Amino acid sequence: MKQVIVKDEALRRAAGEGMDTFLRVFIDAIRDAIGGELTAETMAELSADQITLLAWDMMHEEVMDGGFVQLIHNGYGPFIFKNPFAKALRLWGLRDLSKLVYAAHELYDLFHEEIEAECTQEEFMGLFERLPEFDDLDDQFVENEETWTAQIAAYVDDHIDHFATIEP
Repeated sequence: MKQVIVKDEALRRAAGEGMDTFLRVFIDAIRDAIGGELTAETMAELSADQITLLAWDMMHEEVMDGGFVQLIHNGYGPFIFKNPFAKALRLWGLRDLSKLVYAAHELYDLFHEEIEAECTQEEFMGLFERLPEFDDLDDQFVENEETWTAQIAAYVDDHIDHFATIEP
């Protein structure tokens, strides 16, 4: 396992700034430990919890920016939907988020080829009109994002040793 180190002072400062900053300390430390790139080789160096946290970060960034269609179009569909990410979220106690990911997976299975196809910016924007099936999932994610972020931060806080070694 790759050793991920977080400085105690950085963690204390981040905790005082809020849950997003708290999580960012761990996400950045994990990314730094693997050289900034998540590949099959670097995934093998991480724990399931560390991979799940990186998957949350990727999904969060993509869905908040452009919804599940953007997440899939940008190539993250296989990582999010063909790995046990939704199951891991359920095991972390995030049942509603897990259900949302399973629902998005069903749509991924139906539409991923169309969404993943090379296209112009105009054609990409047209996907949102052609695939309104994702709208409710996108809305649900945005509406619950703060709650889910708080739950993930609480899980990380309760299981810090699963994510990093804290050093003075």
